[in-house]
Amino acid sequence: MAIEKDRATVHVPSPHQAMRVHRLTDKERILQFLETDRSYAAYAIGDLESSLFRQTRWVGTELAGQLCTVALLFKGIDPPALFLMGDPAGLSAILHLRIRDRRVYVTCKPEHLPPVGAFYQAEEPIPMWRMTVQANEFRPVQSGDVAPLSPRHTEELERLYAQGGGMAFSPTQLATGVYFGVVEYGQVVAAAGTHLISPTYGLAAVGNVYTQDSRRGRGYGTATTSAVLAQLFERGIRHVFLNVAQANTIAIGIYERLGFTKSCAFLEMLAVRKQ
Repeated sequence: MAIEKDRATVHVPSPHQAMRVHRLTDKERILQFLETDRSYAAYAIGDLESSLFRQTRWVGTELAGQLCTVALLFKGIDPPALFLMGDPAGLSAILHLRIRDRRVYVTCKPEHLPPVGAFYQAEEPIPMWRMTVQANEFRPVQSGDVAPLSPRHTEELERLYAQGGGMAFSPTQLATGVYFGVVEYGQVVAAAGTHLISPTYGLAAVGNVYTQDSRRGRGYGTATTSAVLAQLFERGIRHVFLNVAQANTIAIGIYERLGFTKSCAFLEMLAVRKQ
């Protein structure tokens, strides 16, 4: 194996070609690869937005000049999110040479589990659905209890999400995204928001949908998510995506009521680097 300054060459079996591993910085080239599976890669496409791109590290492998694997490490949350797409053999080379972070939260397909397991001790993978909705499919639900949230609600949201295990919330999401909640007696008891908004690529990702246990069954999850969607479509966003555990049938029902449909299956898991 020959290693250059920013590039590595790994010799792989048949068809007797060298697989090159290197950092990716060309957004158009990355986008071209991601668009081959837009639904699965939706969050990664959003991370090409300039405001998010600086928080990312992209690594790819090539065979005969063609990208065959892309790995994205997003460091805007803790632990960093690791998105994997493409050839598992290329992924092995990337994890061996370029991505060696101690803890990562992995998004991958089933075929990526063996190379991930070779370098990381992973928790039991969670089967997930990626769901999507467009403006003409959206079925809004009105509620007078829902109000927009701002950075002044940061501490309240952190307390709310701590009840649900922490969620994937960062205060920067509240400052730059769209959040709606239900506030009772000065406390946020339900909320929904965005993980990212990408005007450049016409997409957004909804997340952090959570209702306090004692307030469930009142439609707050549906109403807050509906308010977020309405504002996103008013801004001209064309596709809105979200992730939901396949076992979470209640949440899936809420999202389907709003017009979401299942677009692809994938896995999520926390992983720790092996010594």
